[in-house]
Amino acid sequence: MFVHIGNNYIINDKDIIAVFDIDNSSISVKTRNYLNKAEKDGNLINISTDIPRSFIVCSKKNNKNLVFLSQLSSATLQKRIEKEKGDLIL
Repeated sequence: MFVHIGNNYIINDKDIIAVFDIDNSSISVKTRNYLNKAEKDGNLINISTDIPRSFIVCSKKNNKNLVFLSQLSSATLQKRIEKEKGDLIL
């Protein structure tokens, strides 16, 4: 199944490791360090045209994780992931 994560980006739900709320999780220094490292390594993709509300950690075949910043809330993304109507969720 595929999940629309905002701004015409669609990812395979099998690649999703975790979805985080930016406001709640960025309080932690460890989370900020993780996001900074992902950006420094070129693994952070900002798909948000507005202030990001969540970030999605995805696995890739090259053993590196990609992190997507999305303007969609983590609750909205969670509902899209859990929804089982068809192969494409928009």
